[in-house]
Amino acid sequence: MKIAMISEHASPLAALGGVDAGGQNVHVAALSEALARRGHQVTVYTRRDATELPARVSVGPGFDVVHVDAGPPRHVPKDELLPFMGELADGVARDWDHRPPDVVHGHFWMSGLAALDAARRAGSGYRVPVIQTFHALGTVKRRHQGAEDTSPQERRWLEPGVGRSADRIIATCSDEVFELKAMGINTGKISIAPCGVDLDVFGPDGPVDAKPRSHRILSVGRLVPRKGVDLVIRALPHLRAAGFADVELLIVGGGGDSGTLHSDPEVRRLLGLAAELGVQDQVVMEGQVPRGDMPGIFRSADAVVCAPWYEPFGIVPLEAMACGVPVVAAAVGGLRDTVVDHGTGLHVPPRDPEAIASALAMLLGNPSLRAELGNAGQRRARARYSWDRVAAESEKAYKLAVAGAAAGAAGPAAIPLEGAAL
Repeated sequence: MKIAMISEHASPLAALGGVDAGGQNVHVAALSEALARRGHQVTVYTRRDATELPARVSVGPGFDVVHVDAGPPRHVPKDELLPFMGELADGVARDWDHRPPDVVHGHFWMSGLAALDAARRAGSGYRVPVIQTFHALGTVKRRHQGAEDTSPQERRWLEPGVGRSADRIIATCSDEVFELKAMGINTGKISIAPCGVDLDVFGPDGPVDAKPRSHRILSVGRLVPRKGVDLVIRALPHLRAAGFADVELLIVGGGGDSGTLHSDPEVRRLLGLAAELGVQDQVVMEGQVPRGDMPGIFRSADAVVCAPWYEPFGIVPLEAMACGVPVVAAAVGGLRDTVVDHGTGLHVPPRDPEAIASALAMLLGNPSLRAELGNAGQRRARARYSWDRVAAESEKAYKLAVAGAAAGAAGPAAIPLEGAAL
């Protein structure tokens, strides 16, 4: 099958950990590699964000990345990319050159707009089925961020339009299906395929990073308020009161290495909070870490804490589980699917530092429980979350979309747009 992926702001070649780089980059790259291993021909289209980028990069057998000129060739925050989606669709359709793919798969709502537009332009009389993965939904973002949501206003009507117009939607968790239904989208055309984890990289065996204290708690991810890293810092005094004072909180992520992190406003906020609470000596900001070093860091942790306000899925819990480390997870979004409460980790209510501390105290005080949950997490990651399995589930969704497109005469509906959106 010839598959076109569109990922407007998240290139599979991008360095992880930057302002707009993270889980989607990993998802698109790993899914594309796995589909190529299954014999498919995959081309990922992403926006050129630097002048020196080549037009096409061969990542491996059956997997190419095409950089499309859409807007200025520099970094542009993803919430400012909407006006360039028409140019992105132009470049995608031009690259197809009357030889359209069997399916086009949009990642994120703006990529969905470009995918629908490019599909309508395809020649050869073939209607290209459009599959959509949202990765995050604007309705959820607005609910949790309120006035701090920087999404363009057009997202309120364009995103549901993408959902209604796509031939099939691949949701990453069961919670997303309920959100899509509330948006008026037919759940009969929704498949579920979760994110995955690279089991060749993340596993329980291998080097273990040294830790300077009796216990290490680990937080990994982009340093933005919604990730809830401050909640983990706020848990430290409660943990100390419970008798666990010799604890290091290692925070991995951010826009730079440990030497340049202090220019980040969120880092300064977090360190200021640690000082205010008297736990600054327990908090270590590591910044960006090479991917190859992460398994050893995971293995060194007694527990990994994932405490976001909301989370469409989350790759970090899978990486921790694959390394045999229990996860303390906020009971939100996809984390409720991934982490089994009292099975592979512990669920806590969202935005509750005391609950985080209580769960951590239970784990730190019970090595046998840590081992039990860690072993179960490793088994679950291997059984359910390999990228090969995710690719197989995605392939099923593609075939359903192709069959549906062949049975129906009409193509994807046009989405009314205003201004220069397309």
